[in-house]
Amino acid sequence: MKLVDAHCHFDFPQFDGRRFSELEAAYSNHVVGLVIPGVRRADWDRVWDIALAHSGLYYCLGIHPWFVGEHSREDLESLERILTAKPERCVAVGECGLDRLHGDMSIQAPWFEAQIELASRFALPLIIHSVKTHDEVYAILRRKGWRGQALVHGFSGSYQQATKLVDQGCFIGVGGVITHSRARKTRDAVARLPLESLVLETDAPDMAPQGVEAGTNSPVYLRQIFECLADIRGEHPEDLASALFANTCMLYGQSLGR
Repeated sequence: MKLVDAHCHFDFPQFDGRRFSELEAAYSNHVVGLVIPGVRRADWDRVWDIALAHSGLYYCLGIHPWFVGEHSREDLESLERILTAKPERCVAVGECGLDRLHGDMSIQAPWFEAQIELASRFALPLIIHSVKTHDEVYAILRRKGWRGQALVHGFSGSYQQATKLVDQGCFIGVGGVITHSRARKTRDAVARLPLESLVLETDAPDMAPQGVEAGTNSPVYLRQIFECLADIRGEHPEDLASALFANTCMLYGQSLGR
């Protein structure tokens, strides 16, 4: 059984001094790889250094909606230059997107659109942060003529919203939220969506599953999320794992893992 954490902030300081042990523990729980999304230019060097230092790690580069205020047009130009060089193990553009609960969406939107354009230009997947903005994200992707692969990570919405996003070329990121019984809407969505539209993620150290202290999430817990998804969908674990691994490789356009 092979599991890939499609979205994990493994570069964050919470993992300093224990990355090797965390990876070894994750590997022992069937995790064969993980993808680190970049959220701000100041972190890009750290993201790719950490990814390249460990087998089975990949990364993305982008500007997260929380941090658009600290960036300028020059940062987008720098991202374009980096992507032109086709750096090793860089598998997507992002994390980018919209967040209704953090900042001004009218300011966030142009940055999201600019990164959609870069992903389209370089034929790369797009990693999308969407908090209470699924309808807006769908509308922008549609207006921009998005034709590639994308991940709406940490999905927490309705089945109807998810199906629209899937129809627009998006995979739905299944994370720790589904382990909480109160998340009935999201659990219903992932139970009903086509299996080929789902990928696993932790969003570690955030988005902790049931029983894990907030802020201490880890790729080690990907298996817990996987087992919860298997229970929700009534799928045989081996079949589910095989499908999710294939989905993640399709999303990122390459075989992932050690």
